[in-house]
Amino acid sequence: MSTEKIILGIDPGTTIMGFGLIKVVDKKIELLRLDELLLKKYDNHYAKLKVIFERTIEIIETYHPDEIAIEAPFFGKNVQSMLKLGRAQGVAMAAGLMREVPITEYSPKKIKMAITGNGNASKEQVAKMLQSLVNLKTLPKNLDATDGLAAAVCHFYNSGKIGVEKNYTGWASFVKQNEKRVKK
Repeated sequence: MSTEKIILGIDPGTTIMGFGLIKVVDKKIELLRLDELLLKKYDNHYAKLKVIFERTIEIIETYHPDEIAIEAPFFGKNVQSMLKLGRAQGVAMAAGLMREVPITEYSPKKIKMAITGNGNASKEQVAKMLQSLVNLKTLPKNLDATDGLAAAVCHFYNSGKIGVEKNYTGWASFVKQNEKRVKK
């Protein structure tokens, strides 16, 4: 009996949101789409968030992914950048939750480790490894798209393993796993 599932990987961002879709058939990966959402043209942060939400819903309705893997924001020095990145990730997650697609969050280090075997690999190293994994002829100009694809492939490699980062199947599970963040 053959098993088949579609995984949407998202690299959230407020300038570029990269995403990749893979189809897994009997433990073999097939690339469905590698793309990015360019948000530079929107000058308002809230407009960018709206576009991220709407486009994520559109991707879900077009490809019907069984699962979503999303890169968790890393902790940087610029608090404003982190806040914007967290909001971008949040609206992408909200779109998935609204369509009841299970979401798993992975740290950038975990994604790099899954793809290259090195948690400190560069974006270029991750992209090159993915290029050979899914037979990509050329790499995109912006590597945000391959970062989104990397999240999907990382999720495929980690499927069924215990100790996966954070997993949400809907609002109830999100709230249950984040009780400290919920205002009562």
